[in-house]
Amino acid sequence: MKDINELKALIRLIDEPDENLFNQVKKHIFEYGIEAVAELETALELTFDDGLQKRIQALIHDIQLNYTFLELHNWAKFNYSDLLKGYMLISRYQYPDLNPDLITREVGRIAQEVWLELNNNLTALEKVKVLNHILFDINKFGGNTANLYSPDNYYLKSLFDTHKGNPLSIGMLYIIIARSLRIPIYGVDLPRHFILAYVDETVVPQSSDDIEDEVLFYLNPFNQGAVFTKKEIELFVKQMKLEPLVSFFKPCTNVTIIRRMINGLIESYTSNGNGDKAAELQHIAAALES
Repeated sequence: MKDINELKALIRLIDEPDENLFNQVKKHIFEYGIEAVAELETALELTFDDGLQKRIQALIHDIQLNYTFLELHNWAKFNYSDLLKGYMLISRYQYPDLNPDLITREVGRIAQEVWLELNNNLTALEKVKVLNHILFDINKFGGNTANLYSPDNYYLKSLFDTHKGNPLSIGMLYIIIARSLRIPIYGVDLPRHFILAYVDETVVPQSSDDIEDEVLFYLNPFNQGAVFTKKEIELFVKQMKLEPLVSFFKPCTNVTIIRRMINGLIESYTSNGNGDKAAELQHIAAALES
């Protein structure tokens, strides 16, 4: 950890009128990374100067953006099996104060509710019935049909605050709960509609990267976890006039899911006229590349 007194001294120089000198100060503060944010937020609270506030806010934003990029890059390389971690990283882009401990506890609470209803004698369909009951009947999660294309539909904070989301956000929560209970449910990267696959437990390998097409059935998270078959995907693909790729029918990796989330946010912000956020997310997406 670097010298906190030096950091405080640098922050006192943020009001430097000379642009070149200010850029040098900014560069040094930036080197402290996420550790600088708390001190910058304190400085923000203590000033009423509009220009100084804007400089501090911009610096906080840039540091948090860079932190998200670096953390996501590390997640994609080393920790991609933890979908909740990846989901929280992208959610904190919009909600930097998102409390990961609170989110983890809430996920654990829901998972425990499911676990209490499970036993070793249940079939795959019976386990899904329990999951659906806890998520959709007891906890009242569901699709936000009134505002389907809002960027907020993607973020964890909004999902837990309103219990409403889009197919991807609800599907990701479904996967996170299921996998925490060792129920082999994975995402499927079907264009225009994110769905889930229940894989034959007897052939699930250690890594989701190696899963082949051993799907027992599919689930629609946006429709209360409704069960359907491969034939219905084939019909959907035909109706959408898409080339029927193998990837439309088999489980995808967590990295693919997070990439899809980022791309969905980019489209949403672009359509809402928020080009700055779309551009920042384009930058963040590059963290997923090796």
